[in-house]
Amino acid sequence: MIFTNQQFVRWDDIDAFGHVNNAKYLTYIQEARFQWAYYQYASKGEAATLIEMVVARNEIDYLVPIYEGGRFYDINLWVESIGTSSCVLGYEIVGADGVVHAKMKSVQVIISMETKKSRPISEKEREFLNNYLKA
Repeated sequence: MIFTNQQFVRWDDIDAFGHVNNAKYLTYIQEARFQWAYYQYASKGEAATLIEMVVARNEIDYLVPIYEGGRFYDINLWVESIGTSSCVLGYEIVGADGVVHAKMKSVQVIISMETKKSRPISEKEREFLNNYLKA
């Protein structure tokens, strides 16, 4: 299953070259990831399944610049692989016209909030991740 979240491109996301600054793409996927892992459940009064994670790596392929602000773009998110204490998430930023502007990946490491070190993915977390595993 793919999770889709809309992110609004603001005027100040546009840089001096007239397109969305490269660093903003990481903000868009971070916000989508938070919505996916936490807020979609918290907004319904349910406990979030997966929030104790940190980014170990990001990878971005910028395909088509985003020149137009003041509108929403879809952030599609899925799970590419699940390890013992980490997972790889995939993302796409897609315009209303269906154009894929960027493809991204992030490696997320599950951590213990007490020790601030990696820990194994729990069965409940693994079940949640498997729901979004792209075949």
